[in-house]
Amino acid sequence: MPYEVWSGRDLRLRHRTFAAGHTGLLAIINRTPDSFYDKGRYVDDQVALSAVERAMADGADGVDVGGVKAGPGPEVSAAEELLRVVPFVAAVRAAHPDLLISVDTWRASVADAACEAGADLINDVWAGHDPDLSAVAGAHGAAYLCAHTGGHPPRTDPHRVRYNDVVSETVADLTRQVETALAAGVREDGLLIDAAQDFGKNTYHSLQVTGRISALVETGWPVLLAVSNKKFIAETLGLDGPKSDRVTGTLATTAIAVWEGVRMVRAHDVAQTRQVLDMVAGLRTGLPALARRALA
Repeated sequence: MPYEVWSGRDLRLRHRTFAAGHTGLLAIINRTPDSFYDKGRYVDDQVALSAVERAMADGADGVDVGGVKAGPGPEVSAAEELLRVVPFVAAVRAAHPDLLISVDTWRASVADAACEAGADLINDVWAGHDPDLSAVAGAHGAAYLCAHTGGHPPRTDPHRVRYNDVVSETVADLTRQVETALAAGVREDGLLIDAAQDFGKNTYHSLQVTGRISALVETGWPVLLAVSNKKFIAETLGLDGPKSDRVTGTLATTAIAVWEGVRMVRAHDVAQTRQVLDMVAGLRTGLPALARRALA
């Protein structure tokens, strides 16, 4: 008898619906020369477009395109971010009409141009720092992601941050952001929430919100998991080596979160993550992709 999957609102992205129990996968394509993980590998247009093709072949449902490094670094103007992101989004959309495209930005001007170019989701990881961002999503009919950062401005690392109860405060803040987004015209079936591990949080906080990700799932709003190779995974495992050492911890975290009911996963390592999602789905439903053993 298969396990019952989590309930919750349907999530509609482009021509697809991700119902409860169905977890989508977004491949990370960073268009930044100083990306913490790929070190500028996808700055070149052709390399980045090839990465999109590879991600699709590896099982991605879509791509998440970013033009500014999340952490501290050299200033990137809105004009430069536009150049890095918007023509690339247009090229991806032209090549892949049905592919889900998410854009990671905190700027309304970039989000507006990206939606015009074909983006389906605005990934606002800095919690409405630009108050016009959700209205842009509403105007375009795009989906919108609300993230919890504890009030920290874009590209800042937390310093001695404190919470009385990081899980309940995260849930309360995300619920407030959802209401604001709905009031701005974002469609109900286009909203996601994200605990935003490492953003405005130390490792203790990130472990708590991840270990109790069910509290976010229980709000009924689709949850996006964005923990791929993050610092809290390295610190949890005591790792000081290359970012690639964090993959096992990332996949373990992903498996548990998907079991708890997250609706979308954002990942660098697409093929391995796809297998995690499919394995959890198999355990939940009792249905394999291929069954031969002891049946003949």
